[in-house]
Amino acid sequence: MSPRGKSIASKLTGDFLFEIGCEEIPAGMIAKAAAELKAILTKHLSAADLVDEPTVDGTIEAFGAPRRLAVIASGIRLRQLDSTREVTGPPKSVAFDNLGEPTRAAMSFAEKQGIPVSKLSIVTTPKGEYVVAKQIVIGKPAVEILAEILPRAIEEISWPRSMYWLGAQGPRFIRPIRWIVALLDGKSVPFSFAGLRAGSHTVGHRFLGKQNIPLDGPRDYEPKLKKNFVLCRPAARSKKIEEEIRRLTGCNKLNVHDDAGLLNLVTYLNEYPSVIMGDFDPAFLSLPDEILITVMRGHQKYFGLETRDGELAPHFLAVINLPSDPKGLVRAGHERVLRARFADAQFFWETDQKRKLGDYLPRLAAVTYESRLGSYADKVERMRYLSRWLAEQWFSRGISQADVAGSDRAAELAKCDLVTEMVHEFPELQGIVGGLYARAQGEPEEIAWAVYDHYKPLGLDEPLPRNLTGCAVSLADKLDSLVACFAVGAIPTGSSDPFALRRAALGVVKIILERKLPLSISMAISAASKALKMNAPKIDVTEAVQKQVLEFLLERARFMLTEKRGFAYDEINAAFAAGADDLVDAVERVSAVKAIRNTKNFGPLAASFKRIRNILEKSAGTLDKGQLNVQHELLWEPAERELYAAAQKIGEEAARRKKAGKYREALEVISELRPAVDQFFDKVLVMVEDQAVRKNRVTLLANLLKEFSTIADFSQLGSEELQESPQQKRAGK
Repeated sequence: MSPRGKSIASKLTGDFLFEIGCEEIPAGMIAKAAAELKAILTKHLSAADLVDEPTVDGTIEAFGAPRRLAVIASGIRLRQLDSTREVTGPPKSVAFDNLGEPTRAAMSFAEKQGIPVSKLSIVTTPKGEYVVAKQIVIGKPAVEILAEILPRAIEEISWPRSMYWLGAQGPRFIRPIRWIVALLDGKSVPFSFAGLRAGSHTVGHRFLGKQNIPLDGPRDYEPKLKKNFVLCRPAARSKKIEEEIRRLTGCNKLNVHDDAGLLNLVTYLNEYPSVIMGDFDPAFLSLPDEILITVMRGHQKYFGLETRDGELAPHFLAVINLPSDPKGLVRAGHERVLRARFADAQFFWETDQKRKLGDYLPRLAAVTYESRLGSYADKVERMRYLSRWLAEQWFSRGISQADVAGSDRAAELAKCDLVTEMVHEFPELQGIVGGLYARAQGEPEEIAWAVYDHYKPLGLDEPLPRNLTGCAVSLADKLDSLVACFAVGAIPTGSSDPFALRRAALGVVKIILERKLPLSISMAISAASKALKMNAPKIDVTEAVQKQVLEFLLERARFMLTEKRGFAYDEINAAFAAGADDLVDAVERVSAVKAIRNTKNFGPLAASFKRIRNILEKSAGTLDKGQLNVQHELLWEPAERELYAAAQKIGEEAARRKKAGKYREALEVISELRPAVDQFFDKVLVMVEDQAVRKNRVTLLANLLKEFSTIADFSQLGSEELQESPQQKRAGK
């Protein structure tokens, strides 16, 4: 667009307001839906040329509340800009005769385009000269375009599940739509959806606000809703909640139990949130904190409170969808409900412990893990085998804390709480309840914590099991899930991952790397496969499946190293190409590559190694498999003799440093090869006519690549290619 065109356009823009009003949307879906609605409208408005793409992020914003998704945009063109369209017609030689007079073909083309023949132009194309008709396309009013875009935008929002409310053939949405607002520059956009006509009236708080609020546009949208007890922006709701929490805790000399996830949840559960404080009977504090917090959070969405000493206090904070509770009626209701929930939890705690945790193990035989993989009792037996194997591996490597018997016992108890009353009522406490029961019943602290922690880590930023026994049980659980599910084809696809195998694989990688545990991943997968073969359902895991699991784990390792440790993909690939079975060792090699890759000699040397690999690939038939002995008498050129000698000397020194685990020093030594390699490529032609000499030179390069790629495959690095000399170009042919 020309500068003048932009100036004109700026005078012809307006503000846009779009609101979809509906029944309460599940809190966890609102933020994602708002972000998706913004992306959808951005796409359509850009395609329709109603906004300039470079400024889209600054002009369109979307947000949501329990009963609405809203979009506010500024600088929307009120009409599309006029554009010029060129239509190519017949060749000039056909359209005009030798005297330059238009033929019937030119006249027919001009008539079809609605212009006189005199307005036709001639353009030169790769195919020759052609007649062109230039047409001015008048831009459509934005209101017309929006009337087409907005119904599609509503339909394009993706939800985990949707509802029909006007019959099976009707529209679908997460909840029934009750009103729609669509205003551009203060005027309604005329369209209908789900039997509703878009208009200029919104709806306030379900109980406290007006049900028919006229709007002029974005400017009065927020203030009018606020007067009707709706804070439409999540940030405003969150700020109000946090301020009231600080006020209440400060007045009562208490601290809130940190829970960012709960704060986000209550922000999207309420249109006009307020915080009230309630109390509960201090006698319930005899229950473990974890159970009390879970009951308050999971079922009631309450914040737990702690004393300044960090002890749980007999109080809670509730977020209500009202401006206040002057008579305390709402508080009394919440206290009554929580008292009943706590009484249930106390009953479960006492009832479950009438028998030992281990006595629940036989009941796991009736709980299916996966139809093809048997019961949880079968899984426990596989976990026990794997836990013992892992502890034995670590003990043999000199890790004295590795407890084979303790790991076996912890794995035996790990899943027993799945059949307790407490976990049946509060599934989010699985593992935790088992650990609490184990400790209360006199199991060693090490084993109790291992049971408590064995589901950890639950994410990249989540903590690990606090002891080595817990790490053994956690790894055993996750490795068994991975190998068993892959063996029966229950592999994650797209967004479908019912057994959380991606999370399990990330957990395996995180435990190994952060605890720096010596472990062969391929051997661990093999051990998990053996456990699946030895125990029910006794499935034979093929080598192909084991290889799939290994690659799945390594992909998660690559992801973790890029996301959390800042390594580049090519650095990871270079180190992993030299071996990644021992992840701790592989990461040390990645670190060494990262540290040295930008030094003077290393980058150019990496480029040379790429050339070597290319040469070897082109001459695959020149070298017999397994024949990597260089014949010294066939090294004719001084440059190849010098490279051979340098490789021998530097190789020995690099091997010593590598054996000592000094990978960076080893790479620094290897980088000293650069002068010899550069000289070789400048002076020596690899693909000479003499077959014996050619074969010997290819062998020299193959030896070089093999010898110096045991720490990292330099050819995997994305370093810039050096400018090749004519000799180097010939060497690669």
